[in-house]
Amino acid sequence: MVILQSQLKKELNKKITIIGINYYPEDTAIGLYTSQLANYFHDKGFQVSIITGFPYYPAWKINSEYNSKKTFYNETINGIDIYRYKQYVPANPTFFKRVLHLLDFTLGTFVNIFKIKEADVVLCIVPFTATIFLGNILAKLKGAKLWVHIQDFEFDAATDSNILKNSPSKSILFKFLFWIEKTLLNKTNLISAISSSMILKLTFKVNKNKKKILLPNWVDLNFINPETSVNHPYLQSSKFKILYSGNIGEKQDWDFFIAVVNALKNVEDVEIIVVGNGSKRDWLKNKLVYLDNISFYEPVSYNQLSNLLCSADLHVLFQKNDVIDTVMPSKILAMMASKKPSLITGNLKSEVCSIINTSKAGEYLDSKDLNKVLNFIETLKLNPHLSYRYGTSARNYVSANFSKEEVLKKFEKVLIEL
Repeated sequence: MVILQSQLKKELNKKITIIGINYYPEDTAIGLYTSQLANYFHDKGFQVSIITGFPYYPAWKINSEYNSKKTFYNETINGIDIYRYKQYVPANPTFFKRVLHLLDFTLGTFVNIFKIKEADVVLCIVPFTATIFLGNILAKLKGAKLWVHIQDFEFDAATDSNILKNSPSKSILFKFLFWIEKTLLNKTNLISAISSSMILKLTFKVNKNKKKILLPNWVDLNFINPETSVNHPYLQSSKFKILYSGNIGEKQDWDFFIAVVNALKNVEDVEIIVVGNGSKRDWLKNKLVYLDNISFYEPVSYNQLSNLLCSADLHVLFQKNDVIDTVMPSKILAMMASKKPSLITGNLKSEVCSIINTSKAGEYLDSKDLNKVLNFIETLKLNPHLSYRYGTSARNYVSANFSKEEVLKKFEKVLIEL
């Protein structure tokens, strides 16, 4: 018994350093997951340190509370030491400005890795792929294991979303970037990713003997809870309320979204609510400014998210057809946890398509089929019992497969084994 307690104490004294550009107070997407993971490890007795940037996402603007801080800024939050660098953040994140954003963060983070005194495990959150390069240096300096957790294949995302358009140099550039990615990934002790199809994609990116583990994102079912939520001020009307909440960026099919909004403009008992920020927000708002059936709002605070999501009648997410599981949109789990149906479009070979169909959480349709999308909206509007069945099935599915407690236990097990 004494030996077991001694071993447990030794494990709990282990030190982990997490490198990633997104962290608290960012409370959406990768920043939210990294923050919750770090706090979970800390609560389990691990010594956690964070190397990160200044909070900027999804607004693509440094958080006002941090704007006056020095370029290199250290702080401790909830017992976790955080080393920040004030990275360049472009207001209009074109491809080349994103590259500058990445290079600047990499430079600042290179300085910050030398502030870490001890580490047993270095965990790099991708994107950015450059964090693997930095993590590898830190791991070698401290004799630590290198673990990479992939939230998004950033180079795949750039090619799929066509950020660079059809530049003649695109092919050569991305061949070089994919070579760098493969080289860095093969230097790791362990790679995890958030979806099965991303794990499959890794088989083409790394050596066959490289250890790969599925560690999905999660949802806190006690937090996103229709039983405890109240109607959010943005969704108070008696109309059928269609909600998009999240990043308004390059990965979504906003042309299709505009087509749907236009098709519904004369349907008096339907309204569309967009809550979020991102690089395409102003462009999208300007495209739809003349319509009365759509409203735009800034992102809500994290503690209001449950009220927002649970107040909708239908969640929508329109993805580009040429993006097949480059990323598993984390917002889907929160949408499903709200116990409301979802309407998602995109490539029918997507893993998200499989999840929606298996869970019976709503409909996943080809993003070229406007009529089917409109028919589904009309069907739900006229059939609240069908909406309830979809919503109940959605929540039951994420409860069984993506609950925060169960997923984070898997992360802890991986950390201890490393």
